[in-house]
Amino acid sequence: MDDELMTGPRRVIFYLVYDPRGIIDDYIPYKLERLRPYADHIFVVVNGDLEASGREALERVADTVWQRDNSGFDVWGYKSALAEFGEERLAEYDELILMNYTWFGPIGSFGPVFERMDRVEVDFWGMTDHAGATPNPFTLTGTMHSHIQSHWIAVRRSMFTSDQWRAYWAAIPMITSYTGSILTHESVFTHHFEKAGFTYALAYPKEDYPSDHPAFVSASALMADGCPVLKRRPFFHSPLYLDREAIIGRWLIDQAEELGYPTELILQNMARNAQPKVLNTNAAMLEILPETDLGYDTSVPTRVAAAVHIFYEEMTDELVDRLETLPVSYDLFVTTTTEEKAAVIRSTIESRDGSKIGKLDIEVLPSNRGRDLSAFFIATRDVLRSGEYDLVVKIHSKKTVQQAPNAGNFFKRQQFDNLLNSPGYAANVLRLFQLEPSLGLVFPPTIHIGYPTLGNAWFANLEPTRELAERLGIRVPLDDVSPLAPFGAMFVARPEALALLTDVEWSYDDYASETDHRDGSLAHVQERIVAYAAGELGYHARTVANAEYAAISHTLLEYKLDQMSSVLHGYPIDQVHRLRTNATLGTRDPVGYAKALITDRQPSLARALARVYSPIRSAYRSVRRTKKV
Repeated sequence: MDDELMTGPRRVIFYLVYDPRGIIDDYIPYKLERLRPYADHIFVVVNGDLEASGREALERVADTVWQRDNSGFDVWGYKSALAEFGEERLAEYDELILMNYTWFGPIGSFGPVFERMDRVEVDFWGMTDHAGATPNPFTLTGTMHSHIQSHWIAVRRSMFTSDQWRAYWAAIPMITSYTGSILTHESVFTHHFEKAGFTYALAYPKEDYPSDHPAFVSASALMADGCPVLKRRPFFHSPLYLDREAIIGRWLIDQAEELGYPTELILQNMARNAQPKVLNTNAAMLEILPETDLGYDTSVPTRVAAAVHIFYEEMTDELVDRLETLPVSYDLFVTTTTEEKAAVIRSTIESRDGSKIGKLDIEVLPSNRGRDLSAFFIATRDVLRSGEYDLVVKIHSKKTVQQAPNAGNFFKRQQFDNLLNSPGYAANVLRLFQLEPSLGLVFPPTIHIGYPTLGNAWFANLEPTRELAERLGIRVPLDDVSPLAPFGAMFVARPEALALLTDVEWSYDDYASETDHRDGSLAHVQERIVAYAAGELGYHARTVANAEYAAISHTLLEYKLDQMSSVLHGYPIDQVHRLRTNATLGTRDPVGYAKALITDRQPSLARALARVYSPIRSAYRSVRRTKKV
């Protein structure tokens, strides 16, 4: 149902937004435009910075755009805005809604919920609520009362013109933390005004859903019931929590899309604000592609540049064979290290029949420092910045000679097979870019067979990556354990998604020497930062795999997790917590560490030893105190 102008109460909406960059992502004006028929005045409160383009986007859909310093979180944003708007002016309205930017919508339409709640005679109402808890989970004492969640609180004139309303806002202290915002406002607002004699209702009360936090845990059921609000949190929260609760972010996106919501708005916003590996996991952004073309649209011109670094000239045919699977012709830009290699490469390519190659350019590099990454960001920089190409395919001759033969060969196949496996498969890879305008790049999943990558994939590159991100103005949060990255440095990308990296005029001296191609050097950092650089510009990344690789990878991943879980109990979120706790104990408290290990692996033995554990621990502490003296 489309939102249409309705007769109803005079309504003012205070919409609070915060973005550390001062950017207004497209989901916000989309939402406000669809709130417009239900609001006589939309007052946007901007905490912190606001770019000119963002202000322009807001002013198209709001009556007032009011910018303030980023202090006091959303609570003081509302408090300050109410003071700015004024009591007398507010009294002209029948209903006030305080809402914020932490949700996508409308999923479906706002119309039905406004129409339904307009008929409910209460002093205030909310979209969803959160169950109470004793003890309060934030303070571990007292009770956190059941409360309306603060992303949407509607208040009627009977309440916002009252002395209790004025006193409530006058008493709120400055908020200095997210927890303080919850303890001072969100978790007390509902109980405070209910105790004062005001009545309230919920559009979608928690009693109708099988969880204490329906907006998060029961998001699918809420959308099915017509709730127009989809919280952002399921897409950036811990995947281990989502695993325990069986919350499938990809299904939430699919459901929102089925209900008419443009899911590009979700991906654009999350690309900038979620850890990329977390988003890739929560939204299940690995595409398992078949070998049969699913419908690549050949009527849409796609200009493709292939950037290929060939150090091992004997691999030229193999590399071109892979490129020939592309569904369109392409311009080929080859970099290599000697004139002799260049001659072999040219002869090999020119002897091929029926090639899709348009323009052929072969360049001998002045240096092999940085290998394929320097070749890409220096030698083909003009190609990437020319605006002449829609997509760039980056591959290179790969042997991984420093590894055992099986591992090196698997890594090469893992790269080539998951990018350019067959004509149908390659068409499906390029089709992803036709389907998703904000898709920035695709690459194979993290290599883990034959390599100890998982849990360690930053290696020595985390701090150098953090430094480069700061230098380039990348605020996308870095993943905690391992990056979402094209390990092997092969991918398909939109050139504009790489702009933050191609804007820089790199030099070969910026890279480590060919014999010192180590972790922490620029090439390894660039390999890991591309998805974050794309995300900063609003482009999301996907991983891609063919069905055979997916079978190989998944079965081994399942077996590895099964083996590691055999020494621990509970859900992975609990296992990880205990492992990290044990690791900390192991460096500070050997007895406590031993106890934790026994408890995890042999619970019955732990109970039997409990009677003697306390005296041993006391003796150990006594020895430590004696040594300190």
